[in-house]
Amino acid sequence: MIIGLTGSIASGKSTVAKMLEEMNFPIVDADQVARVVVEPGKQALQEIIEQFGEDILLEDGQLNRQKLGSIIFHDPSKRTVLNNIMHPAIRKEMLAQRDYWVEQGAEVVVMDIPLLFESKLQHFVEKILVVSVKEDTQLTRLMERNQLSEEDAKARISSQLPLSVKEAGADAVIYNNDSVEKTKEQLRYILKEWGIQ
Repeated sequence: MIIGLTGSIASGKSTVAKMLEEMNFPIVDADQVARVVVEPGKQALQEIIEQFGEDILLEDGQLNRQKLGSIIFHDPSKRTVLNNIMHPAIRKEMLAQRDYWVEQGAEVVVMDIPLLFESKLQHFVEKILVVSVKEDTQLTRLMERNQLSEEDAKARISSQLPLSVKEAGADAVIYNNDSVEKTKEQLRYILKEWGIQ
């Protein structure tokens, strides 16, 4: 079974991903994949250099994320150019990793995709597990974790689809408002319901 794990910023998705990892399920992590596809020698990095110039590299040939970030942050058309390079490369690598685990005989593969709904990647997975949280809890966590003002935290939250929309598209929802133990209990219950473990 291919499980798509998603949530929103500061919802506790990473905590649930860690629990699944501790249960020995292979995880395909979209954020990690995004770093892999721009390593020196990779096709995506070549295309980025062609579009943005050698200036976006560090001395050791690695991508200078901060420099690239500051370019695309202020220019939506350049952000589109970057997304058109990155998204296909990330998808291809994620599917390659998913298929690798399936070929290795893994009965369950977890695809950790923060923007599963935003990127319309539901067809990559068979079951969707959403980690949700109350809005005020999410806001407080994000402000504390990233040292953000309330205004900045709200802007980041509103840049993603509302959790209610994600919950509506989920096969199961974990409500991560209480203790880690409560979250783990919900996860175990869902896996059991799905005939896993």
